[in-house]
Amino acid sequence: MIGPLLMRIRFAAAIWTLVPASFAASPAMAEIGPPAELAVVSTAIQSPFPANTPSAFIRSAPVQIIPESEAEPLESNSPTHNGLKSGADWPLRDSDEMAQQLRATLDALGVAPDLLDQAAENFLVGVQRDDIEPLNAWVDAASEQFDVLSELMSRLNGDLLTTARAMDPSGPDYALVESMPNELRAALRTWIGRELARARYYDEALPIFAEVDPMVCPDPATLLFYRGACYHAQLKVKDALSDLRRLLQRKDEIPARYARTAEMMVADIKPLKKDSLDEISRLMSDVTRRLDLGRADEATQEREQEVIDKLTKLIDKIEEEQQKQQQQQEQQQNASGNGGQSDGQASPMDDSRIAGASGQGDADRKKIDDQNGWGNLPPAERQESLQQISRDLPTHYREAIEAYFRKLATQK
Repeated sequence: MIGPLLMRIRFAAAIWTLVPASFAASPAMAEIGPPAELAVVSTAIQSPFPANTPSAFIRSAPVQIIPESEAEPLESNSPTHNGLKSGADWPLRDSDEMAQQLRATLDALGVAPDLLDQAAENFLVGVQRDDIEPLNAWVDAASEQFDVLSELMSRLNGDLLTTARAMDPSGPDYALVESMPNELRAALRTWIGRELARARYYDEALPIFAEVDPMVCPDPATLLFYRGACYHAQLKVKDALSDLRRLLQRKDEIPARYARTAEMMVADIKPLKKDSLDEISRLMSDVTRRLDLGRADEATQEREQEVIDKLTKLIDKIEEEQQKQQQQQEQQQNASGNGGQSDGQASPMDDSRIAGASGQGDADRKKIDDQNGWGNLPPAERQESLQQISRDLPTHYREAIEAYFRKLATQK
């Protein structure tokens, strides 16, 4: 009984001794900051106590504090500072940081130091002077110093789709790409996925993008934007929102075209509902895209069948709702009819229904005599009246009217 209890006490004591350092270094404490006029001294300062000092004694020692005016802020270009400032969970590297990452990657491949300097300089010149996209400049500078990458880029520029398919897990170039350093592999996959997405090959781009980590990629903004765009085009709502929202964590720092387009894609796909007419329309657009690219394969046929199934389901649902509404209307009409008979009050007949009354429809013929001179006109006035009546009528109507009046005159 004493043994487990003693272990729990020792564990609690060990945790207690770790509380000041771990809590002070936590992101929550860093964002809250020290109290007014005070700042906690960095835990990186060497402890004044000997190494064998009991932890309980150290815990009871007062915390060293200094006035806030004498505290030194974090370096503005440090990754920790940038992360705390924006609240993003991925780093946004400037050109200098990308150049340093390029040097480290080529150094891991055994490139000579003078060539490392040359590659970094070529990258910076391409970005800052020639206004080349950072990802393009990074991959070009790396391929100049790494023959394997140079040969692969040459094949990609010649036949992008075929070379990209060769990088699948079952493809011949998969092992070659996987043997590269993490940063180089991430940059290469991001470059290929971006080019595929620009050519609307979303199906082929997603497997290339899927294994790339934004924390390792030299240009994570490009990765998150184009991968999110592919998920958006493929109606993968959760994955699209995940990447696009991560990208927008730094919407004030990333290129404006990325931020604006990402916001529109989020607003576009967020309200999308399954089996809705909107989803069916998007699926039809995807089938059109595949056919435009010359795709009539099994995947396209499955997409077409999915459209047909969803349309059939939607039509059946609409017909079922209409049938229910019709039944409800009939029930209401029957209820109103029964109610009118029970209380002896008649209700107006609906225009849309045939009356239920029965009968022959015969009526007594009205006998009209000449006591009031009805229909008796002098011949001249009668002829004038006939002309007025039949003036604007076609010829055969005029003849019919005249025949009618002649018959009346004969009967008299």
